[in-house]
Amino acid sequence: MPAPSNTLLIEGSFEELCDELAVYLDGLNNAQGQQTQLQQEIAPLLEEGKKDDALKKLVTASSVLSSAPEREFIAAQNLLVHLVQQSPNLDIFLPKICNNLAQPVTSSPYNGTGLALQVLSTLFNTLASTSDSRYHVLLAILRIIRASTNYSSLKPQLSNLESWLAAWEMDKDEQRKLYIAVSDVAADAGEDEDAYQYILKALRTLQDGDSASSDEARDLSIRALKMALSSPTQFDFQDLTALDSIQALRQSSPDAFDLLEIFSSQLLEDFVDFKETHTDFVSAQGLDDASLTRKIRLLTIASIAASASQSRTLPYAQIAKALQIPSEDVEMWVIDVIRAGLVEGKLSQQTGTFLIHRSTYRVFGENQWREVASRLDMWRSSLMGVLQVIRHEKENFIKEKEQELRDAEQKASGQGYRPNRMQRNAIEL
Repeated sequence: MPAPSNTLLIEGSFEELCDELAVYLDGLNNAQGQQTQLQQEIAPLLEEGKKDDALKKLVTASSVLSSAPEREFIAAQNLLVHLVQQSPNLDIFLPKICNNLAQPVTSSPYNGTGLALQVLSTLFNTLASTSDSRYHVLLAILRIIRASTNYSSLKPQLSNLESWLAAWEMDKDEQRKLYIAVSDVAADAGEDEDAYQYILKALRTLQDGDSASSDEARDLSIRALKMALSSPTQFDFQDLTALDSIQALRQSSPDAFDLLEIFSSQLLEDFVDFKETHTDFVSAQGLDDASLTRKIRLLTIASIAASASQSRTLPYAQIAKALQIPSEDVEMWVIDVIRAGLVEGKLSQQTGTFLIHRSTYRVFGENQWREVASRLDMWRSSLMGVLQVIRHEKENFIKEKEQELRDAEQKASGQGYRPNRMQRNAIEL
């Protein structure tokens, strides 16, 4: 996999190494019954200094390397990589090399994927860190990883993706292509959350001008919408609804946009109404009705818990009505919504209520800001009261200490002395 840049060292002049590789390729072809004379074809080209022409023939013939013995595969491919890197026109040869490496290694059906990835990683790491050729090599790596569902080997390197794109100065179309490729790899590996996040990154490259309402933006937006709705862990849709391309669905795909709005801010009853008026929409979009119903029920509990935040309690009967379920199933659903992290609280079977400790707002708008402001004012008033009590007690403490000090000083100086009765009688006598 891609790692810090390094250097590939192979001894010999360019002409000697080309001749060596040509002999090797001729040998592989001859072993398969295909007589080739590659060495003889490139010899005059090398003598005339036509290095790129010689490389074209070598690269074109290099597809036969997939049949090279496993122990020789990497060495032969690295030799080819070394040779093409001597050309000022490297990008002419890279697509063919990458395409060849993406094909099955017939000589090693079990280790072929690892061998191809090792060669591509070497190619990636020996290119300059600012070379946009790395972009095309990375796409080839993604194709191989997707075919092998080996996403875990790629994931640690994805933290470098943004810095790589910046160094390569890729335009938005190329960035989007790469984000989609990463999303595809993650999705095939079952990493749904990663797949969704990279689709969002791809969508963010389509937010300027007419691109947000283009056919590509619409298709990608619907794909992101489906991923968000289908994910069992995705309950926050604000990142999605904030995108211009998603808002453009109001016109291009109003049914899809209405469904998203239900899951963004509405309740189970709204979803039921939607299905009644759009009978086949959910199934036609490849969405699972049971999964969506479960999700909207959890979101409904979150909404009614947030709206009951002042009273801090929800009766079982209110929850059962909102979820359209029997009262005996309420506790199961509340436990599920707590596990999902949407609310925190405590169930009371004795009182038939759910005591809310914390609730999550699905949409944070003007009303929610007002509530936050109100709570901050209450908190400020409480703090002011506490500070006033502390200040009063501090003043009393200071006064007491000052009085004790004065009393001590008076006692020490004899001021304020008052003789008792026996002392007064003695004085009189």
